Amino acid sequence: MLTLRPYQRQSVDALFDYWQGGGGNGLIVLPTGAGKSLVIATICRELLEQWPDLRIGVVTHVKELIAQNAQELMRLWPGAPVGIYSAGLGRRDVQSRILFMGIQSVHNKVDRLGKFDLLLIDEAHLIPRRAETMYGRFFASCLEAVPDMRVVGLTATPYRLDSGRLDRGKDRLFDGIVHDANVRDLIDEGYLSPLVGKRTETQIDTSAVHLRGGEFIAGELEEAARRPTVVREAVREIVAAGRDRAGWLAFCSGVDHAIDVRDEIRAHGITCEAVTGDTPAPERDRIIAAYKARKIRCLTSVAVLTTGFNAPHVDLIAMLRPTLSTGLYVQMIGRGFRLADGKTDCLVMDFAGNVRRHGPVDAPTPKAEPGGGDGEKVLPDTLRAKACPQCSTYEAPATRTCRTCGYEWPRETDPAHEGRAEAVQILSGEPRPWLEVREVDFSRHVKSGSPDSVLVEYHTGPTVYREWLCFGHEGFARDKARMIWRRLDGAEPYPEDAHAALARVDELSPITAIKVKTEGKYPEVVARMTGARKQENAA
Repeated sequence: MLTLRPYQRQSVDALFDYWQGGGGNGLIVLPTGAGKSLVIATICRELLEQWPDLRIGVVTHVKELIAQNAQELMRLWPGAPVGIYSAGLGRRDVQSRILFMGIQSVHNKVDRLGKFDLLLIDEAHLIPRRAETMYGRFFASCLEAVPDMRVVGLTATPYRLDSGRLDRGKDRLFDGIVHDANVRDLIDEGYLSPLVGKRTETQIDTSAVHLRGGEFIAGELEEAARRPTVVREAVREIVAAGRDRAGWLAFCSGVDHAIDVRDEIRAHGITCEAVTGDTPAPERDRIIAAYKARKIRCLTSVAVLTTGFNAPHVDLIAMLRPTLSTGLYVQMIGRGFRLADGKTDCLVMDFAGNVRRHGPVDAPTPKAEPGGGDGEKVLPDTLRAKACPQCSTYEAPATRTCRTCGYEWPRETDPAHEGRAEAVQILSGEPRPWLEVREVDFSRHVKSGSPDSVLVEYHTGPTVYREWLCFGHEGFARDKARMIWRRLDGAEPYPEDAHAALARVDELSPITAIKVKTEGKYPEVVARMTGARKQENAA
């Protein structure tokens, strides 16, 4: 049985609460790899169970996502009234209560599809601002048929790849963000892969590349990136850093650049293929299938693997495409977030100066738009970082002491005038340390008007951290309790209430360490290590 992770349950509940309070079109922000498909499936099932006459459309842009989202709903709800309308999948259903659609196939066929009460848009950052696009025309036709239709967007980035925020401006489709999952929290809780970032010696020089529409001109950018010495030295660094890594992904600045990088990687004896917009669909499918099967170690790409690409074993990302788009930057790095057997982290190698321009991937800082709105592009010379000259760890510009090796920058050093290109830490803030747990106490907690819960007290020395496991509650609180029970090696079926849980605490593995989030009003335990896991990590 599929069980929602706590943050997934939170996102669904937040949307329903938003509507309950009179809200309109909401945006759910979940990082790549956080399981948007299960959130979509849960929204569909719970709405139709309560209002069986609703008609729901789920729209996205590639056949792989259409199939994935439909399959996830069928796993959650085997009897779901599901249909698919996608030329790429060879399906043209029109009568289903829940219809999964490809925007290219349906943008001009609303009259055939019938009316929708709700549209769910996966990868919502791909919705252009302009009304005359496929998405714009489709929304306009659906709203003409059902003026009070609701729209929900799901995305890892709440801003378009080519313009500003999805929930800002006069032409906005979404009224606000209803839930935004924090990347750092999901990494600490074990749902996303940690990221590791180091400065690269080789950098693509964009100083002579002009701008058009707030982005580097493509032809000039590719010319800068294709300089033979740059390609050769960047690949040398990639090969050296990736020897013990299973899946490499290189984002390039153009088709010819992707081929150059592919050929140079092959020259080192590494299996590599290029996937671009020019690659015929059958050939692209074959290459990606071989990559996912780990028969190919590296893919070089341009413009085709930044969204909807799901290869969990990616553990090295080489950014060879400078960009001023914060959305594109986040989407590139997001390919490394998924978990896989044998994967401990994902190395991000930034040859493009993107991390320096945009900031940490869990807290990017797009520039402000004229007039006070939130933009999405940065300026070419934006500096949000520097790297330690001793150990190459990424730090913020104002940092004076390296958090890794203790190097101290001279007071007169101005990061804006340092000779070598720099980059910021790939994740913001200090990594949360593991706190050794000396003793754990479980007891019943009684609160008037609520079901009893289990109080867990972690003794870490002079400080005791507490959390409550609410098995007898509903929604997020119950799902979180079950998640913790499962992660502590407790068996199913889950305890129904506090009494049953306390009778079974001997099933749980001993807790040896915890991570604590201290940024909020009260400390919150976000990760727990058992004795078995500690031994695995030490091995």
